Amino acid sequence: MKKTDSRWNDTKITKGSSNIFLDLGFDEDQAAILKMRAEVMIRIEKRIAENGWTQAAAARELGISQPRVSKIKRGEWKDFSLDTLLTIASRLGLRPRLKLAA
Repeated sequence: MKKTDSRWNDTKITKGSSNIFLDLGFDEDQAAILKMRAEVMIRIEKRIAENGWTQAAAARELGISQPRVSKIKRGEWKDFSLDTLLTIASRLGLRPRLKLAA
């Protein structure tokens, strides 16, 4: 008879923070930057969808390659600096703002 892994029966719930990267173990500074990158990527992807662009059309409009658009749509945040994402967002007419907290 096969034993069931006890982890499947674990009903303990751990409340997460508002930053998944912090929950995954990144240090606080890096987690904050990664969260910003992810949020900008989401907004870029939504704007591309709102415009009804194919990846090829988005690439032409944004001045980047189609594979780069594909990586944005797949959320491959490791391939983009925050600076690059902010530039792309600006090209889409988004107006990113940085808010610093003490």
